[in-house]
Amino acid sequence: MLRPRITPCLLVSKKGLVKTVRFGAPKYVGDPINAVKIFNEKEVDELIVLDIDATVNRAEPDYTMIRNLAAECRMPLCYGGGIKTLEQAVRIIKLGVEKVALSSSAIENPKLVAEIARHVGSQSVVAVLDVKKSGPGGRH
Repeated sequence: MLRPRITPCLLVSKKGLVKTVRFGAPKYVGDPINAVKIFNEKEVDELIVLDIDATVNRAEPDYTMIRNLAAECRMPLCYGGGIKTLEQAVRIIKLGVEKVALSSSAIENPKLVAEIARHVGSQSVVAVLDVKKSGPGGRH
């Protein structure tokens, strides 16, 4: 029987770890590096870190933060946020990240997913969808 895989997803905003309610009103809950240390101790299977500001602000990925997270992380790390080009994805992988996550860029440029997969391997690129549930009686 397969055992469940534990893969926490951490949201980063303004370089801090945040919690959101329905994708809005991010509330600071701590330092991402401290969270990585905790998940190292818990021996989770993989960790996903999403910079929720990067795409919205049309910012480059924060390579310094990514390098620091990858250096601390003792499990496979997936990073998403602000990745728009093959060059950015390759640079992130070279920092020690195992996977890159694409969201809006996968919708805007679907060929980018295949292009990144050809260069870093299909196991190292994922597409992420944010799904909002509407209120009671609304469409889903």
